[in-house]
Amino acid sequence: MTKLLPLASAIALAFASHNVLAASTNFSSFTPIPSSVAAGSLAESAPFKFGSTNFSQVSVADRTTQLAAGQFNSGNWDMIDTNRTGPNAGRYLFTVFETSQAGIQRLDRQTGNTVTMWAAPAAAPALNSAVAFDASRWTPFGTYLTAEESWGSQPQPYGRLFELTNPLATNGIGNVVHHNAVARVSHEGLAFDKDNTLYFIDELNGGSIYKYRSATPNSGATYFDGGVNSVLRVGNGNTPNATGAFSWVPFTDAAGVGLPGSVSIVDPNGITSVDGRATTNVAAYKGTDYQRPEDLEIQTLANGDQILYVATTTTHEVYSMNLTTNTMNTFVSRSTIDLATGLAVGSALSNPDNLAIDAAGNIYIVEDQPGGQADIWFANDANRDGIAESVARWATLSTVGAEPTGLYFDVTNPNIAFVNVQHPSSGVDRMIQITAVPEPESYAMLLAGLGLVGAIARRRQRHR
Repeated sequence: MTKLLPLASAIALAFASHNVLAASTNFSSFTPIPSSVAAGSLAESAPFKFGSTNFSQVSVADRTTQLAAGQFNSGNWDMIDTNRTGPNAGRYLFTVFETSQAGIQRLDRQTGNTVTMWAAPAAAPALNSAVAFDASRWTPFGTYLTAEESWGSQPQPYGRLFELTNPLATNGIGNVVHHNAVARVSHEGLAFDKDNTLYFIDELNGGSIYKYRSATPNSGATYFDGGVNSVLRVGNGNTPNATGAFSWVPFTDAAGVGLPGSVSIVDPNGITSVDGRATTNVAAYKGTDYQRPEDLEIQTLANGDQILYVATTTTHEVYSMNLTTNTMNTFVSRSTIDLATGLAVGSALSNPDNLAIDAAGNIYIVEDQPGGQADIWFANDANRDGIAESVARWATLSTVGAEPTGLYFDVTNPNIAFVNVQHPSSGVDRMIQITAVPEPESYAMLLAGLGLVGAIARRRQRHR
């Protein structure tokens, strides 16, 4: 037994080195890109310029292929999520169509097959339509949520939240249910905290941030049967874009029914709903206004605090909300230092829209801009205090007429990510897989460890 210990230790050392690499991410190792790539200068099948030659890209799905396969596909592919839980976690990628005839598609990473699981029966303005799906979020209960980023003069049927109840269906046919207990707004980002509270936004100049606390937060079967809707209020709620201490103001009861003074509508389909936008402009329920809040992401810090990140497009900002201390900070703004120049990033950062978090907890900010201007930024918040010290241009998109959207870092591999290229002028929406390989010195460490294993094995052979 004693003679085996040096060899076992060497093997453990080598594989420990490998596991350390696998548990971290190589996406944070890059050189800041000084400016956007020229529009149309790269192939649409490999449309990104990256800050590292160790990043590679491949198109894993595209709209032309789906149409040729006879799949309904209205395009405008938006945000991405995966089946984050269960025995096949990470196998499927879900994305949605942000069009007048919305839908949900699923990519099977094992087979490479993409299917449209559900599509609205008709395009707007038909009463049985569903429009502008944008949100994309796996639930703690093994289902999938999306919602409409759409609004209009009341009464109108949109601003709804939907659940795909059978996202893993082997036949690829989805069952979609509208959940009316969540107040109607123009949806985009969705996020669950550790207590299964659902956060959402109203995508509007003057839109607010909301949460839904289910009456049965641990039951997927009844989660959307009723719950309290609340709006974020910083201070007295009357100062737009405010930071500091915040509170939550409920405007429905535990059944999801509007409290006295709230605003409800009866939509053209005969459904009574709480109008979140109108209600939270009423003095009693006044929420703090932000300028086009968009995507949401949530992370848990080492001390157990949870931070909710919110992108606001019009003011070119990202906010961080500590849900434990009830404090709102500006995470990134145009005053944040650009690592490429050492100066304030200024107008180089424009229209932050989507957010993503890698395996190491780094935040990425995706711009809503056309190709040739659309960038993805890496935010450096080394001490995790909710205020980034700097940002750096991590990637930039060339495709004419398109924007990057839905950046998602693989939950099963810290060095794989996916991003959609939405509404290009060519009409060929795509999903791009990005892979980050280790730096050469990382390979050297692993090879050195394996070399040590070989040397010890040879020495044992000689001394037999």
